[in-house]
Amino acid sequence: MKFYWLLLGLLTVWRLTHLLSAEDGPWDLVVRLRRAAGTGFWAGLLDCFYCLSLWMAAPIACLIGSSWTERLLLWPALSAGAIFFERVMPEKPPPLPYTYDHQEDSYVLRQESPAVADADTDSASEERFATAGK
Repeated sequence: MKFYWLLLGLLTVWRLTHLLSAEDGPWDLVVRLRRAAGTGFWAGLLDCFYCLSLWMAAPIACLIGSSWTERLLLWPALSAGAIFFERVMPEKPPPLPYTYDHQEDSYVLRQESPAVADADTDSASEERFATAGK
């Protein structure tokens, strides 16, 4: 077997296992599958990355192995590789909370007083009404 096929098999097992155990999937299909599985054997299988990687590795080992001995050895090896990838990959950190800085104008060198700002706003709106009536 070529190293290329081994690496391809490892990545395929990891990706399928991660998709089914930890992601929502496109159009939430995997979420619906997990809900339909209920709380029995299939639900437990979809929740356990280690268990699911064994079941995902079996057909991939049959596809890329050339003899029965090779297939039997590939089965746990592909599962172990997927588990290794899962442990090595960093978890996605939670998004940072949005904070609003109330002191936004603290870096401005010149600040207007509130009375001047209100007077400018009133005169600008009076000019708009005056020109709209003409």
